[in-house]
Amino acid sequence: MADAVERLVNLALYLADAAAPVPHARIRAEVAGYPAEQDDAAFARMFERDKDLLRDAGFAIEVDERGNYWLDREATFAASVEFSAEEAAAIQAAGSALVDDPSFPFAADLRLALAKVSSGKAEGGVPAVARLADEDAERQGETAALLSAASAARKRVTFGYTNSLGVFAPHEVEPYGLFLHDGRWYLVGRDTGLDQTRTYAVARMRDASANAVRPKAPDFERPADFDVRTFVRLPFQYGPPAEEFEATVFFDASAAWRAEAVTGGEGRLRPDGNEFAWHIRARSPERLVRFVLENGPGLRLVAPTSLATLERAGLEAVIRAHE
Repeated sequence: MADAVERLVNLALYLADAAAPVPHARIRAEVAGYPAEQDDAAFARMFERDKDLLRDAGFAIEVDERGNYWLDREATFAASVEFSAEEAAAIQAAGSALVDDPSFPFAADLRLALAKVSSGKAEGGVPAVARLADEDAERQGETAALLSAASAARKRVTFGYTNSLGVFAPHEVEPYGLFLHDGRWYLVGRDTGLDQTRTYAVARMRDASANAVRPKAPDFERPADFDVRTFVRLPFQYGPPAEEFEATVFFDASAAWRAEAVTGGEGRLRPDGNEFAWHIRARSPERLVRFVLENGPGLRLVAPTSLATLERAGLEAVIRAHE
Protein backbone atom coordinates (compact mmCIF):
# COMPACT_ATOMS: atom_id res chain seq x y z
CA MET A 1 0.00 0.00 0.00
CA ALA A 2 2.82 2.45 0.79
CA ASP A 3 4.30 1.97 -2.74
CA ALA A 4 0.93 2.71 -4.33
CA VAL A 5 0.51 5.81 -2.19
CA GLU A 6 4.00 7.00 -3.07
CA ARG A 7 3.25 6.50 -6.78
CA LEU A 8 0.03 8.53 -6.47
CA VAL A 9 1.88 11.35 -4.74
CA ASN A 10 4.56 11.27 -7.45
CA LEU A 11 1.94 11.40 -10.20
CA ALA A 12 0.10 14.30 -8.57
CA LEU A 13 3.31 16.28 -8.10
CA TYR A 14 4.44 15.52 -11.65
CA LEU A 15 1.21 16.80 -13.20
CA ALA A 16 1.16 19.82 -10.93
CA ASP A 17 4.72 20.71 -11.97
CA ALA A 18 4.28 20.11 -15.71
CA ALA A 19 4.46 23.32 -17.75
CA ALA A 20 2.44 21.80 -20.62
CA PRO A 21 0.23 18.77 -21.27
CA VAL A 22 2.25 15.53 -21.32
CA PRO A 23 1.57 12.21 -23.12
CA HIS A 24 1.07 9.06 -21.12
CA ALA A 25 4.33 7.61 -22.53
CA ARG A 26 6.31 10.33 -20.76
CA ILE A 27 4.30 9.83 -17.59
CA ARG A 28 5.12 6.12 -17.70
CA ALA A 29 8.83 6.82 -18.18
CA GLU A 30 9.26 9.77 -15.81
CA VAL A 31 6.92 9.14 -12.85
CA ALA A 32 8.55 6.94 -10.22
CA GLY A 33 6.47 3.92 -9.26
CA TYR A 34 5.41 2.51 -12.64
CA PRO A 35 7.37 -0.73 -13.18
CA ALA A 36 9.52 -0.56 -16.30
CA GLU A 37 9.00 -4.27 -17.00
CA GLN A 38 5.18 -4.22 -17.07
CA ASP A 39 3.42 -4.53 -20.44
CA ASP A 40 1.27 -1.82 -22.01
CA ALA A 41 -2.03 -3.31 -20.86
CA ALA A 42 -0.87 -3.58 -17.23
CA PHE A 43 0.37 0.03 -17.27
CA ALA A 44 -2.90 1.23 -18.81
CA ARG A 45 -4.92 -0.44 -16.05
CA MET A 46 -2.67 0.95 -13.29
CA PHE A 47 -2.69 4.44 -14.80
CA GLU A 48 -6.49 4.44 -15.12
CA ARG A 49 -6.87 3.42 -11.47
CA ASP A 50 -4.41 6.11 -10.36
CA LYS A 51 -6.22 8.81 -12.32
CA ASP A 52 -9.56 7.77 -10.84
CA LEU A 53 -8.14 7.82 -7.32
CA LEU A 54 -6.63 11.27 -7.79
CA ARG A 55 -9.85 12.58 -9.31
CA ASP A 56 -11.79 11.17 -6.37
CA ALA A 57 -9.36 13.05 -4.10
CA GLY A 58 -10.17 16.34 -5.86
CA PHE A 59 -7.52 16.57 -8.60
CA ALA A 60 -9.00 17.85 -11.89
CA ILE A 61 -6.99 15.81 -14.42
CA GLU A 62 -7.80 16.68 -18.03
CA VAL A 63 -6.93 14.94 -21.30
CA ASP A 64 -7.08 16.05 -24.93
CA GLU A 65 -7.87 14.07 -28.09
CA ARG A 66 -4.16 13.19 -28.52
CA GLY A 67 -3.90 11.58 -25.08
CA ASN A 68 -1.98 14.42 -23.42
CA TYR A 69 -2.68 14.99 -19.74
CA TRP A 70 -2.54 18.07 -17.54
CA LEU A 71 -3.81 19.33 -14.19
CA ASP A 72 -6.45 22.06 -14.18
CA ARG A 73 -5.08 24.02 -11.23
CA GLU A 74 -8.07 26.34 -10.85
CA ALA A 75 -10.56 23.46 -10.76
CA THR A 76 -8.32 21.52 -8.37
CA PHE A 77 -8.20 24.33 -5.82
CA ALA A 78 -4.59 23.35 -5.22
CA ALA A 79 -3.64 26.37 -3.13
CA SER A 80 -0.48 26.01 -1.09
CA VAL A 81 -1.01 25.05 2.54
CA GLU A 82 1.80 25.43 5.04
CA PHE A 83 1.86 23.68 8.41
CA SER A 84 4.11 24.52 11.30
CA ALA A 85 6.24 21.71 12.70
CA GLU A 86 3.85 21.44 15.66
CA GLU A 87 0.77 21.30 13.40
CA ALA A 88 2.31 18.66 11.14
CA ALA A 89 3.26 16.57 14.18
CA ALA A 90 -0.27 16.84 15.58
CA ILE A 91 -1.78 15.74 12.26
CA GLN A 92 0.63 12.81 12.03
CA ALA A 93 -0.14 11.74 15.60
CA ALA A 94 -3.91 11.91 15.11
CA GLY A 95 -3.80 10.19 11.73
CA SER A 96 -1.44 7.43 12.77
CA ALA A 97 -3.92 6.28 15.41
CA LEU A 98 -6.33 5.37 12.60
CA VAL A 99 -4.25 4.54 9.55
CA ASP A 100 -3.71 0.89 10.51
CA ASP A 101 -6.97 0.45 12.43
CA PRO A 102 -8.99 -2.33 10.72
CA SER A 103 -12.29 -0.68 11.69
CA PHE A 104 -11.41 2.60 9.91
CA PRO A 105 -12.62 2.33 6.29
CA PHE A 106 -10.63 5.19 4.76
CA ALA A 107 -7.10 4.10 5.63
CA ALA A 108 -5.82 4.42 2.04
CA ASP A 109 -7.09 8.00 1.74
CA LEU A 110 -5.67 8.87 5.14
CA ARG A 111 -2.31 7.35 4.29
CA LEU A 112 -2.20 9.50 1.14
CA ALA A 113 -3.04 12.60 3.18
CA LEU A 114 -0.33 11.81 5.72
CA ALA A 115 2.13 11.32 2.88
CA LYS A 116 1.29 14.80 1.60
CA VAL A 117 1.70 16.35 5.04
CA SER A 118 5.08 14.71 5.58
CA SER A 119 6.24 15.26 1.96
CA GLY A 120 7.12 11.59 1.87
CA LYS A 121 5.54 8.24 2.48
CA ALA A 122 3.63 7.67 5.67
CA GLU A 123 5.54 6.06 8.49
CA GLY A 124 4.70 2.49 9.43
CA GLY A 125 4.36 1.09 12.92
CA VAL A 126 1.71 3.30 14.48
CA PRO A 127 2.02 3.90 18.23
CA ALA A 128 -1.66 3.40 18.96
CA VAL A 129 -4.80 1.92 17.46
CA ALA A 130 -8.20 3.52 17.93
CA ARG A 131 -10.93 1.03 18.63
CA LEU A 132 -14.03 2.20 16.81
CA ALA A 133 -16.22 -0.88 17.08
CA ASP A 134 -16.86 -3.61 19.60
CA GLU A 135 -18.00 -5.99 16.86
CA ASP A 136 -15.80 -7.40 14.07
CA ALA A 137 -13.70 -4.29 13.45
CA GLU A 138 -12.04 -5.46 10.26
CA ARG A 139 -15.26 -6.57 8.59
CA GLN A 140 -17.07 -3.39 9.59
CA GLY A 141 -14.24 -1.24 8.22
CA GLU A 142 -14.11 -3.13 4.91
CA THR A 143 -17.88 -2.97 4.50
CA ALA A 144 -18.03 0.75 5.31
CA ALA A 145 -15.31 1.42 2.71
CA LEU A 146 -17.25 -0.54 0.07
CA LEU A 147 -20.48 1.32 0.91
CA SER A 148 -18.73 4.69 0.85
CA ALA A 149 -17.33 4.01 -2.62
CA ALA A 150 -20.74 2.83 -3.85
CA SER A 151 -22.38 5.96 -2.43
CA ALA A 152 -19.84 8.21 -4.17
CA ALA A 153 -20.37 6.36 -7.48
CA ARG A 154 -24.16 6.15 -6.90
CA LYS A 155 -24.25 2.38 -7.36
CA ARG A 156 -26.83 0.16 -5.68
CA VAL A 157 -25.66 -2.28 -3.02
CA THR A 158 -27.01 -5.60 -1.81
CA PHE A 159 -26.44 -7.24 1.56
CA GLY A 160 -27.96 -9.61 4.08
CA TYR A 161 -29.17 -7.89 7.25
CA THR A 162 -30.18 -9.02 10.72
CA ASN A 163 -32.59 -6.52 12.25
CA SER A 164 -33.10 -5.74 15.94
CA LEU A 165 -35.63 -8.59 16.20
CA GLY A 166 -33.06 -11.12 14.98
CA VAL A 167 -34.71 -11.58 11.56
CA PHE A 168 -32.29 -12.01 8.65
CA ALA A 169 -33.29 -10.87 5.15
CA PRO A 170 -31.65 -9.70 1.91
CA HIS A 171 -31.83 -6.02 0.94
CA GLU A 172 -31.04 -3.86 -2.07
CA VAL A 173 -30.33 -0.24 -1.19
CA GLU A 174 -29.44 2.97 -2.98
CA PRO A 175 -26.73 4.26 -0.61
CA TYR A 176 -27.23 7.97 0.03
CA GLY A 177 -24.57 8.36 2.74
CA LEU A 178 -22.87 6.99 5.85
CA PHE A 179 -22.20 8.32 9.32
CA LEU A 180 -20.22 7.20 12.35
CA HIS A 181 -21.97 7.27 15.72
CA ASP A 182 -20.93 5.80 19.04
CA GLY A 183 -18.15 3.81 17.36
CA ARG A 184 -20.41 2.23 14.75
CA TRP A 185 -20.99 2.95 11.07
CA TYR A 186 -24.50 3.38 9.69
CA LEU A 187 -25.78 3.48 6.09
CA VAL A 188 -28.71 5.66 5.05
CA GLY A 189 -30.40 4.93 1.73
CA ARG A 190 -33.54 4.00 -0.13
CA ASP A 191 -34.43 0.35 0.26
CA THR A 192 -35.69 -0.56 -3.21
CA GLY A 193 -37.86 -3.42 -1.93
CA LEU A 194 -39.57 -1.29 0.70
CA ASP A 195 -39.39 1.97 -1.29
CA GLN A 196 -38.43 3.73 1.93
CA THR A 197 -35.38 5.59 3.18
CA ARG A 198 -33.93 3.46 5.98
CA THR A 199 -30.90 3.42 8.27
CA TYR A 200 -28.85 0.20 8.54
CA ALA A 201 -26.09 -0.62 11.02
CA VAL A 202 -23.05 -1.76 9.04
CA ALA A 203 -22.10 -4.24 11.77
CA ARG A 204 -25.35 -6.14 11.13
CA MET A 205 -24.65 -6.58 7.40
CA ARG A 206 -23.28 -9.68 5.73
CA ASP A 207 -21.83 -10.20 2.24
CA ALA A 208 -22.27 -6.61 1.05
CA SER A 209 -21.54 -5.97 -2.63
CA ALA A 210 -21.99 -3.12 -5.10
CA ASN A 211 -23.60 -3.42 -8.51
CA ALA A 212 -20.73 -4.11 -10.92
CA VAL A 213 -22.73 -3.52 -14.12
CA ARG A 214 -21.58 -0.36 -15.93
CA PRO A 215 -19.39 0.72 -13.00
CA LYS A 216 -19.02 4.34 -14.16
CA ALA A 217 -22.75 4.84 -14.84
CA PRO A 218 -24.80 5.84 -11.76
CA ASP A 219 -27.78 3.68 -10.77
CA PHE A 220 -29.70 6.44 -8.98
CA GLU A 221 -29.81 10.14 -8.11
CA ARG A 222 -29.48 11.23 -4.49
CA PRO A 223 -32.35 13.52 -3.34
CA ALA A 224 -31.33 17.17 -3.59
CA ASP A 225 -32.38 17.86 0.02
CA PHE A 226 -30.66 14.81 1.53
CA ASP A 227 -28.64 15.55 4.68
CA VAL A 228 -27.19 12.52 6.46
CA ARG A 229 -27.00 14.48 9.74
CA THR A 230 -30.78 14.36 10.09
CA PHE A 231 -30.60 10.58 10.44
CA VAL A 232 -28.12 10.49 13.33
CA ARG A 233 -29.85 9.13 16.40
CA LEU A 234 -28.93 7.49 19.69
CA PRO A 235 -28.21 3.73 19.51
CA PHE A 236 -31.50 2.70 21.09
CA GLN A 237 -33.57 4.80 18.64
CA TYR A 238 -33.00 2.46 15.70
CA GLY A 239 -35.42 -0.37 15.02
CA PRO A 240 -38.92 -1.02 13.65
CA PRO A 241 -41.16 2.08 13.96
CA ALA A 242 -43.94 -0.10 15.35
CA GLU A 243 -41.76 -0.91 18.37
CA GLU A 244 -41.32 2.75 19.41
CA PHE A 245 -42.12 3.73 23.00
CA GLU A 246 -41.42 6.63 25.36
CA ALA A 247 -38.94 6.09 28.18
CA THR A 248 -38.01 8.18 31.21
CA VAL A 249 -34.48 8.25 32.59
CA PHE A 250 -33.46 10.19 35.68
CA PHE A 251 -30.09 11.87 36.21
CA ASP A 252 -29.52 12.18 39.95
CA ALA A 253 -27.76 15.16 41.54
CA SER A 254 -24.30 13.65 41.08
CA ALA A 255 -24.83 13.20 37.33
CA ALA A 256 -26.99 16.23 36.57
CA TRP A 257 -24.01 18.17 35.22
CA ARG A 258 -23.54 15.50 32.52
CA ALA A 259 -27.16 15.42 31.39
CA GLU A 260 -26.88 17.72 28.38
CA ALA A 261 -23.75 16.00 27.07
CA VAL A 262 -25.16 12.48 27.49
CA THR A 263 -28.53 13.25 25.90
CA GLY A 264 -26.96 15.07 22.96
CA GLY A 265 -29.98 17.31 22.54
CA GLU A 266 -32.33 14.36 21.94
CA GLY A 267 -35.65 14.11 23.75
CA ARG A 268 -36.88 16.44 26.50
CA LEU A 269 -34.69 17.18 29.50
CA ARG A 270 -36.52 18.76 32.43
CA PRO A 271 -35.28 19.73 35.91
CA ASP A 272 -36.87 17.89 38.85
CA GLY A 273 -35.44 19.32 42.05
CA ASN A 274 -31.72 18.52 42.03
CA GLU A 275 -32.28 15.90 39.35
CA PHE A 276 -33.15 15.88 35.67
CA ALA A 277 -35.90 13.83 34.07
CA TRP A 278 -35.14 12.79 30.50
CA HIS A 279 -38.10 11.80 28.33
CA ILE A 280 -36.95 10.10 25.14
CA ARG A 281 -38.44 8.05 22.30
CA ALA A 282 -36.82 4.62 21.92
CA ARG A 283 -37.25 1.48 19.85
CA SER A 284 -34.89 -1.03 21.47
CA PRO A 285 -35.32 -1.77 25.20
CA GLU A 286 -32.07 -3.78 25.33
CA ARG A 287 -29.99 -1.00 23.79
CA LEU A 288 -31.57 1.62 26.04
CA VAL A 289 -30.67 -0.44 29.11
CA ARG A 290 -27.14 -0.83 27.78
CA PHE A 291 -26.91 2.93 27.09
CA VAL A 292 -27.96 3.77 30.67
CA LEU A 293 -25.47 1.31 32.17
CA GLU A 294 -22.64 2.53 29.93
CA ASN A 295 -23.27 6.16 30.93
CA GLY A 296 -23.81 5.55 34.66
CA PRO A 297 -23.48 5.82 37.57
CA GLY A 298 -26.06 8.44 38.36
CA LEU A 299 -28.59 7.37 35.69
CA ARG A 300 -31.60 5.21 36.42
CA LEU A 301 -34.48 3.94 34.31
CA VAL A 302 -37.89 4.94 35.63
CA ALA A 303 -40.40 4.16 32.90
CA PRO A 304 -41.66 1.95 31.54
CA THR A 305 -41.23 -0.26 34.57
CA SER A 306 -40.39 -3.26 32.39
CA LEU A 307 -37.06 -1.57 31.57
CA ALA A 308 -36.10 -1.36 35.22
CA THR A 309 -36.86 -5.08 35.51
CA LEU A 310 -34.75 -5.76 32.42
CA GLU A 311 -31.91 -3.69 33.88
CA ARG A 312 -31.96 -5.57 37.18
CA ALA A 313 -32.03 -8.93 35.42
CA GLY A 314 -29.01 -7.96 33.35
CA LEU A 315 -27.04 -6.79 36.36
CA GLU A 316 -27.92 -9.94 38.31
CA ALA A 317 -26.72 -12.07 35.40
CA VAL A 318 -23.40 -10.20 35.43
CA ILE A 319 -23.05 -10.73 39.18
CA ARG A 320 -23.79 -14.46 38.88
CA ALA A 321 -21.24 -14.78 36.08
CA HIS A 322 -18.52 -13.37 38.35
CA GLU A 323 -19.39 -15.28 41.53
